[in-house]
Amino acid sequence: MQEIGEKPFRAKQLFQWMYQKGVRSFDEMSSLSKNFREKLSKGCILTTIKEKKIVKSGLDKTIKYLFELNDGNLIESVYMIEGKRVTVCLSTQVGCPIRCPHCATGLMKFKRNLTTGEIVDQLLWINSNSKMPITNVVFMGMGEPFLNYENTINAANILNSECGQEISARKITISTCGITTAMYRYAEEKHKFKLAISLNGTTDDQRNQLVPINKKYSIKELLEASLFYTRKSHKKVTFEYILIADFNDSHSDARRLVKLLSPIPCKLNIIPFNENRHVTYKCPSEETLEKFIKEVYRAPFIVTVRRSKGVDIAAACGQLYTDEIHS
Repeated sequence: MQEIGEKPFRAKQLFQWMYQKGVRSFDEMSSLSKNFREKLSKGCILTTIKEKKIVKSGLDKTIKYLFELNDGNLIESVYMIEGKRVTVCLSTQVGCPIRCPHCATGLMKFKRNLTTGEIVDQLLWINSNSKMPITNVVFMGMGEPFLNYENTINAANILNSECGQEISARKITISTCGITTAMYRYAEEKHKFKLAISLNGTTDDQRNQLVPINKKYSIKELLEASLFYTRKSHKKVTFEYILIADFNDSHSDARRLVKLLSPIPCKLNIIPFNENRHVTYKCPSEETLEKFIKEVYRAPFIVTVRRSKGVDIAAACGQLYTDEIHS
């Protein structure tokens, strides 16, 4: 504000209009003078995304959004309701450089990082078009958040701000596939948001196939970084384990998983694979799933099972984009 000749208090006013009230036009900023609004409209933009496609689930209340950015690139966001909890899953990159073969986003080429504005705009747009306000945020959409570290953290801070959406830090989760250098930085900077890690394998050979970045940051290094984070932050880390038929769903996998994670204050979230036509991996049978769960329930840490939402609308990130560009 000072750089354009305005008084500093205008910054808070503008911030609240943008991030708390979520206005889509400078004309809606009634507490600002007409001259100031005209100045802003000539040199600034308020909207970085526009609706491309919306798909609603017939099985639950999940809604998937395909947004077009100002440069023509496409990204996805997902809106999910479970009781009083309303969660939005946000993307942080266009495509993903990790290229995990079980993920539809992995089929896309990495194009670029999203700006802070593009990340936040996903939530603002969805909130302004939803009946129930968003209570929880997960940075688990397209892309690897820790490879767009600065913009992801900035976006989380805006959403958490008392002048913004005021979403509790305890209800904001940043997910990583295991960029350990960023995990150490995240721990040292003492961010208040939750941390989730996509593990998905119990051996390096197994995880190398499913999460290619494991060739650079091994399971051993990942667990060491996780333990450092828990000691530094005094918070538990959540490990995500996608269960894939005949790949990582054996009794031996279950036992190794418990052994690997037992030394770390953590929570384990088991997610049966969300099948889609773009990859060949399959979801385990209910019998296999029950046996696996029975074994890991013996662990000294909390274990939950998360069923995929929006299965009928390809709600796993990357699927709607892939369908769109190939249609």
